Amino acid sequence: MKKHVKMRRYFASRNISSADLEEFRTLLHICNTQLIERGTPILSTDLIDYFSVLDKMQPDFNRYLFYCKWFSHFGECNELFTRTYTAEGICFTFNGLNATDLYREDTFQYQRMGFQNASMPNLILKRPLKWSLQEGYASDSGIKSYPARVLGAGARAGLFIALQTFRQEVDYACRGPIQGFKVTLHSPDDVPLVSNQFVRIPMGKEVLVAVKPNMITTSVGIADYPPQRRQCFLENERTLRFFKVYTQNNCALECLTNLTLAKCGCVKFSMPRTLDMPVCAENKIFCYDRAEDVLLLREFRQGLKGSGINHFGSTECNCLPACTSLAYNTEISQGNFDLDEMLKAADDTSFYEEFPGSQMSRLSIYFKEHQFITSKRSELYGRTDFLANCGGIFGLFMGFSMLSLVELFYYITLRLWNNMRGLAGT
Repeated sequence: MKKHVKMRRYFASRNISSADLEEFRTLLHICNTQLIERGTPILSTDLIDYFSVLDKMQPDFNRYLFYCKWFSHFGECNELFTRTYTAEGICFTFNGLNATDLYREDTFQYQRMGFQNASMPNLILKRPLKWSLQEGYASDSGIKSYPARVLGAGARAGLFIALQTFRQEVDYACRGPIQGFKVTLHSPDDVPLVSNQFVRIPMGKEVLVAVKPNMITTSVGIADYPPQRRQCFLENERTLRFFKVYTQNNCALECLTNLTLAKCGCVKFSMPRTLDMPVCAENKIFCYDRAEDVLLLREFRQGLKGSGINHFGSTECNCLPACTSLAYNTEISQGNFDLDEMLKAADDTSFYEEFPGSQMSRLSIYFKEHQFITSKRSELYGRTDFLANCGGIFGLFMGFSMLSLVELFYYITLRLWNNMRGLAGT
């Protein structure tokens, strides 16, 4: 409690502007939230539009994403990436669905990010959406499609990005001693969960990411089984409140949002929400941060209870995988990217004169192979398989076949009846 009183006296004694206070309150939700203690007070009763504050604090996009190469695009990256608000602040997404195609109409993300991205100079989003994970691309979609399709394997057909950081702009107080970029690979209809799964791109390194898709489809016959038995949801079989597209990650994020709202009375600014849902202030950071731990523990315990012989691990969130799902396996290699030595060898000092304190990294993401084999979820034994196996076992051990069963039925019924009629006639 003494710490909280001291914090209030600190801000009361400092003559800081309302804009600085808004930025500080916003960063409390972005930096290491695990360090926030229970009982943290509200520093101001004024409501904050966290998205607007983050937009003002965002550094120049083209300074950090210095250069991009994709298909026929060579140059600045703002025509390929769209702004995305995540739990760790503003991130930039390549080849994901726009918020208007991912979120429902009454959500804040649809109203804010969807129309905001539509006004950006993004080349991919300007094309019509003719794709779904279940059906793939439409037959009339060309080479330039939305989402963009890959023409082949190897680095030449992949995405190349030159990333730039500046030593004087690195904030070690927010994220600690580990610096660099975070990259997460996900399906276009998934929400990026940067804090959960990511690849680290260190400063001063070249990182190559070879991608191998892992896609699971579903046979037609499996639709006759209930979802808890087949352990997946078909398209439109599980409806989400905030998302138009069902995926396991979207479902898990929605479940966390619902639990946070029930437990804390508000949600984190980055969570999917409707316009009337309250956003947590700094006094609720401890609550929503611990809500994720509560959800993990609850799901684990419910999964254990339902893992018996006649149960299938059903939990309250009920976030089974989608019957058609896509994930990416990666092979990562990296090496030093020594720009200093290269510029010295070329006797070129103009770069550091224009960008003092710069550190450069390079990232290449590409598919490892031209084709990949999909896995299909199907029933182990159907009705036809069951009858065939029964007939085969009978024939093996008894000299019996399904034709013998028909003959036996014939001799017991029709043949016996005909013989009895013949005896009665004589």
